[in-house]
Amino acid sequence: MDKHKSIDAQLIGGNKDTGFTASQIYYLTHQILKLTSHLESHSEDYSSQRGLRKLLDRRRRLLIYLSDKNTALYTKVVKNLGIRGLKGR
Repeated sequence: MDKHKSIDAQLIGGNKDTGFTASQIYYLTHQILKLTSHLESHSEDYSSQRGLRKLLDRRRRLLIYLSDKNTALYTKVVKNLGIRGLKGR
């Protein structure tokens, strides 16, 4: 959890502006990690699987938007969160 707090401070500078694209990606990533750990022990929870797919798709769309608008911030976000970048971007 400490890793996520430090990443949050790096990405948004301690500003809790939840409308900022990078902070939305951070919070979605945090929710995705929580759901992933839940699904490791409850593999047949299909409602959670559907919710996870929706969160992943929302994060992907935000990453596409960020890569189009601010490439430097996109690379910083992907690197700091340790997530894979988009194909072909």
